[in-house]
Amino acid sequence: MNVRDFYFDLPQELIAQDPLEDRSASRLLVLDKHTGEIEHRHFKDILDYLKKGDCLVINDTKVIPARLFGVKEGTEAKIEILLLKRRENDIWETLVKPGKKAKAGTVISFGEGLLKGTVIDVVEEGNRLIQFSYEGIFEEILDQLGQMPLPPYITHQLQDKNRYQTVYAKNEGSAAAPTAGLHFTKELLKEIQDKGVEIAHVTLHVGLGTFRPVKVDEIEAHHMHSEFYIVEEEEAKKVNDAKRNGGRIVCVGTTSCRTVESASTEDGILKAGSGWTEIFIYPGYRFKILDCLITNFHLPESTLIMLVSALAGRDHVLHAYEEAVRERYRFFSFGDAMFLTDQKDRGTVN
Repeated sequence: MNVRDFYFDLPQELIAQDPLEDRSASRLLVLDKHTGEIEHRHFKDILDYLKKGDCLVINDTKVIPARLFGVKEGTEAKIEILLLKRRENDIWETLVKPGKKAKAGTVISFGEGLLKGTVIDVVEEGNRLIQFSYEGIFEEILDQLGQMPLPPYITHQLQDKNRYQTVYAKNEGSAAAPTAGLHFTKELLKEIQDKGVEIAHVTLHVGLGTFRPVKVDEIEAHHMHSEFYIVEEEEAKKVNDAKRNGGRIVCVGTTSCRTVESASTEDGILKAGSGWTEIFIYPGYRFKILDCLITNFHLPESTLIMLVSALAGRDHVLHAYEEAVRERYRFFSFGDAMFLTDQKDRGTVN
C-alpha cells in the first residue's frame, strides 16, 4: 500500500490556528463506516449518537509545557529543546534545534540558570539525552519556563495553556495533546454519563512519533515510535462489561484507540496493565475492541489518516475529507471533529 494513496488537497486557510471559545461548538462530520453516508452536525450533538450501555474511552494524559528555549553556556548560542520522554529521574530524551550545537558535554542554561541541562548522549534519529539540574521541583520550574509544544502548522501564539489540554487531563507526560478530546466540556461529559454511557479512562503519553511523516513509499515498511500507556483494572472492567452486554466501545481519539487495541487480547478482552506500544493501524487491520471513533481531521499521508481508513475504508474517508474541504471544516489540532460510526447502531437522533 503506497503512502500516496492517503493524499488529499487541503487549502492552507482551513488549518485552524486558534481554539474556539466554546469547546463543544466545533462542527461534527458523522460518517457511516459501512456505507460512507455523511451527516453535518455540531460537536455537542454527539450526545444524540451515543446510547445507554455504550462505553466512551478517553485518554487522560496531560501535556507538559515541553518546549524550552535556552542558551549554550560559553557561546550564548540560542538553543530550543523539546522534551520527548523521561528516561529516568532527571534524564530526558529530547529533540534539539539546532542539533549541531548540542554535542555530548554541551551545557544549556534556561531561565538565566534556573534550569540547566547537560547533553550526555546522542541517540536514535539524532535525539539528545539531557540530564537536568535545578533547585526545587522540576514540574514547577517547567511550568514557569516551558511553552506548550504546539504543532508546527499552528503559527499563532496560544493565549491560554489550558486550551491545549482536555478538561479531564490528569497524568502528566505527553508532548502533544490527544486533540479529539479538546471538544468535550465537563457539562457535556456529565450529560453523556446521565444518558447511561459509561466513561472509561486510559492513559497514553503522546509522543511525536505519532505525527512523524511516513518517509517510505510502502507504508508496511514504516516503523512507529513507542509510546507509554496505562490501563487500570477498574477501567478495563468498564470496557469489558460494556462489550459483554452489547454496548459499543467509542474511543475518543486515535490515542485511546491505539491504547485499547494494544492492551487487548485477540478475542477482544481489554487487559489491565502498562507498557510501551508501537502499534501501527492501517487498512487490513482487524479491530479487537473499538466499534466507533471520535477523531479530528488529520494530515495527508499521515499514520493517523491511515488508522481512520482502517476503520471506515480509504475511499469513504477520502470522500469525507473532500466533503469537509468543500464545506470549509476546520482542520487538525484546533479544528473540527469526525464521528465514525454505524448509523443503524446509533442512538436516537433529534
